Amino acid sequence: MRTSADIECWLTDMDGVLVHENRPIPGAAELLAQWRDTGTPFLVLTNNPIFTPRDLSARLARSGLDVPEERIWTSALATAEFLKSQHPGGTAFVIGEAGLTTALYEAGYVMTETQPDYVVVGETRQYSFEAITKAIRFINAGARFIITNPDATGPTPSGVVPATGSFAALITHATGKTPYVVGKPNPMMFRSALNRIGAHSENTGMIGDRMDTDVVAGIEAGLHTVLVLTGISDRAEIERYPFRPDEILDSVADLVSPEPVESELPEGLE
Repeated sequence: MRTSADIECWLTDMDGVLVHENRPIPGAAELLAQWRDTGTPFLVLTNNPIFTPRDLSARLARSGLDVPEERIWTSALATAEFLKSQHPGGTAFVIGEAGLTTALYEAGYVMTETQPDYVVVGETRQYSFEAITKAIRFINAGARFIITNPDATGPTPSGVVPATGSFAALITHATGKTPYVVGKPNPMMFRSALNRIGAHSENTGMIGDRMDTDVVAGIEAGLHTVLVLTGISDRAEIERYPFRPDEILDSVADLVSPEPVESELPEGLE
């Protein structure tokens, strides 16, 4: 039975694990520093495809957390990696923000409104009737339907707003086509992250705050799963599911190794 002490590489969710409403969760900075100091490979994962890794790195820095952009893996990057492996140099009609379009561009994809190979839908605050209509027509004409993440709603300071899953449902209802979802809870998100850092599932752990995405996908990817209680799921929520994480911790602070204490010799024995 693996424990955290056996883990050599880490994947961790961001919101609810490292930060909450742009405030660092106690222990997060110390855990990140511990991984850096010990040379532990890690990636910070997020289902949010809106922002580029550089944007997210800057956001975390404003919260007091030092995470270089190369240590961030988004559902947009995972989607771009998937499309590149499926159909290198393809074309896509994209509904999304810079995080998604930049990832696809860097993967060698061409964004087009003329007979695209794929329709790719991600998170955006600028969904339009015109864009959704085009997506429906392209899918009906044979374009394959991909979405970055299944989240039906997203949080904002003023309350929840419709997200990728909600608009994907609209397109599915109009076309009869179900999209392929790349982000969590698809374990492909984790496998692509493992490939990114050259890690293996046998010695990699996943830290998350959600049973329905982080934990189930971690289990299906063969990872050591750690649920922290600083985000979505609480102990009552855990009981709703037929599966269990390997460990349940109050927060990431429980993963920080204590500093070694130097013992002092009694006076006269120096």
